[in-house]
Amino acid sequence: MAVRHRLVTGAPEKVWAVLADVDRYGEWVVGPSGSEQGDGDWPQIGSSIRYTVELGPLRLKGTTVVRICRPGRQLELEAMSGWLGSARIAIELRPWAADTLVIVDEHPLRGPGGMLHNSLLDAFLQLRHRSMLSRLASLVEEGPGRTVTRP
Repeated sequence: MAVRHRLVTGAPEKVWAVLADVDRYGEWVVGPSGSEQGDGDWPQIGSSIRYTVELGPLRLKGTTVVRICRPGRQLELEAMSGWLGSARIAIELRPWAADTLVIVDEHPLRGPGGMLHNSLLDAFLQLRHRSMLSRLASLVEEGPGRTVTRP
């Protein structure tokens, strides 16, 4: 299990506004090269986002579905990547004085990722989460209408 946290300058409502904006998903999530609205009204339970991940010449399509949504507090997603399986990604927002402690907890659920889950995969996820939380913090702290430059 890979758990990482970051203190973000801004109230939970500001962080939630970024998480709840389907058009900003690709700006803070690490991995997808493109995303679009799927079913439902993001981030309501059951709503989804479709995405593409490019690994060299490979183009993998996937879907992320909202499993739990407690506005302003918690968003739990299931990222489904076809034959690679799926993963649970839980994002919790905790008020911390005037700021927000953002906690991300991710682990594989199904498929090869779940069967082959090990400390090496967790180390990779830690690196991914560090970048993801940095992007999210930048979006929140820089305010609306600004885009984060991807590394």
